Amino acid sequence: MRRRDFLGALGGTAAAWPLATRAQQPERMRRIGVLTGGVSQDNEEAKARVAAFEQGLQQLGWIVDRTLRIDYRWPVGNPDNIRKDAAELASLLPDVLVGSGTATMSPLQQVTRSVPIVFVNVTDPVGAGIVDSLSRPGGNTTGFMQFEYSLSAKWLELLKQIAPDVTRAVVLRDPALTSGIGQFAVIQSVAPSIGIEVTPVNVRDVGEIERALTAFAHSSNGGMIVTASALAVAHRDPILTLAARHKLPAIYHRRFFVAAGGLMSYGSDLIDQLRLAAGYVDRILKGEKPANLPVQAPTKYDLAINLKTAKALGLTVLPSLLARADELIEYRMRFAAVRMSPIGT
Repeated sequence: MRRRDFLGALGGTAAAWPLATRAQQPERMRRIGVLTGGVSQDNEEAKARVAAFEQGLQQLGWIVDRTLRIDYRWPVGNPDNIRKDAAELASLLPDVLVGSGTATMSPLQQVTRSVPIVFVNVTDPVGAGIVDSLSRPGGNTTGFMQFEYSLSAKWLELLKQIAPDVTRAVVLRDPALTSGIGQFAVIQSVAPSIGIEVTPVNVRDVGEIERALTAFAHSSNGGMIVTASALAVAHRDPILTLAARHKLPAIYHRRFFVAAGGLMSYGSDLIDQLRLAAGYVDRILKGEKPANLPVQAPTKYDLAINLKTAKALGLTVLPSLLARADELIEYRMRFAAVRMSPIGT
């Protein structure tokens, strides 16, 4: 071979080396940051959520700790911790952020308007200013809403069905959230037609809840509705303890309240939402824009009843209500001992 031909062949081979090298290199690991609202990391509900989310991603071909890294933060309803954890997750330069609960959204959107955000368990994302509309979210955020406000009326109806003697009800809500105000407004609007007088109680701290429920329980025929918020979840144990102490029939927005001793719950399946959220994360990692992915509402709501708690309250659950229940819980899980503050402090 002539020297000129040899050098030409060598040059062609060398030019191909970078392409071959790039083809052999593994795809870079993608990164997701997950910010929760109310549950703690060691909570059974939290473990189920993580498992559902990761299984959803694995079914779509992602391998955790190989092709995908997930960073979790658990601020347990504390607003200061939510803001701090949101900033910390954004500093890790994730490809996608996932927020669980309405309280996580403002902090996440404040720290980034460019990183895609997928939410679950959010009430009224349009009213809260999280998205422009359900069909065309706009911006960098989309996801799965917890329920529509009309569901709040169902809580009052179900409370009356399981405890017909109830004529008064306290409604635990977070007034700092648009959804807290909206849920109470719907409940208040239907209360006269159901024959129940409702009183709002803030869920900012345990002492406030305790004082309000203790004063409320001095009169008979009372009940309780616990609306959806991160603070309600964070204060789950003291709320359940107070409901049992004062023998208040109560309905909650999440099944895990009932599994821990609450009377009844009616709400969407958050575990299923996290499986669906994995699908949106997958589509975004593959190039789709959150602005073009519509916000989805739940298609199924579950009713759970704790029969042991009903018996302890002296309630007879009607066969028609039993037939509607998706789950009947016949045991009471032991929840953590809660230290209550002295009344009047």
